[in-house]
Order: sequence, then C-alpha cells, then structure tokens
Amino acid sequence: MNETIICAVGNVATQPVYRELTTGPSARFRLAVTSRYLDRGKNEWTDGHTNFFTVWANRQLATNAAGSLNVGDPVVVQGRLKVRSDVREGQSWTSADIDALAIGHDLARGTSAFRRTPRPETGAAAASDRPEPNWETQPAEDVSQQAPEPAAVT
Repeated sequence: MNETIICAVGNVATQPVYRELTTGPSARFRLAVTSRYLDRGKNEWTDGHTNFFTVWANRQLATNAAGSLNVGDPVVVQGRLKVRSDVREGQSWTSADIDALAIGHDLARGTSAFRRTPRPETGAAAASDRPEPNWETQPAEDVSQQAPEPAAVT
C-alpha cells in the first residue's frame, strides 16, 4: 500500500531481454538517467551523475516494450521503486529496480509511431462481430414539436 512510485526520464542502456515465464511474459532492460545542470562558470549545460535502474515489465507491457525499445531510445518510465541490498561472495551490492507500470518514448526528444496491439479474442462473439457503437450526437428534430408550450403566468 505504501509503495514508492517514481517517474524516471532517461535512455535505454541495454537491449530489452524478453522471456516467456509460467506467470506470463516478462522483459527487463537497464535505464540510464543522467542529471544535467547549467554550469554558470562556463555558461553551458553539463552532464552530472548517471544513475542506472533495472526496469522490469510484465504481461502485455513486457511484450510491447520488447518490440518497441532499442538501445539509446529516450524513454519515460513510471513504476514502483525497489531498492535491494545483498552480500555475494564477500561483496556487498545495492541495486535499484523499477517495476514498470507504464513505459513510453520521450516525445520531447523525438517522434514515435503508435500502433495498438490487437487483443486476444475471448468469449463466443468476436470483436469484429459486434456492431460499432454510434458515438455521433443525434440530429435535433424540430424543437417546436418537442417542447411543450409554456404555461401562462397569472
């Protein structure tokens, strides 16, 4: 319930690794997030420290991420932050993972062509068998025939 939700803007650092698991599709990649600041002495923008996160995606997000992302792509990732520490072979290490809820290309730094993925057919009636809903507003008929005459005020 008290999870840390973050939004990280950075670049894809490794090619996404896609796996089909018994629990469903899973994908992971490394995200490089570099801070930038204005160096007032040089009057130019300078790169600061780079943080690396391992981004984990599951189910349809994993499938779409593996098919859409490449090394170097600028992305925005929203998800749950998970910081893990461990000791292996006498060495301690800490990693910061993001359990992704949403991933998208950063449109401030380029363009992207969105394609909706087809949903698997479920149930007896296929989506193509259902009638298309009529979202148009019905044209107004002659208002004088619909509205009652106002009552006389006494």
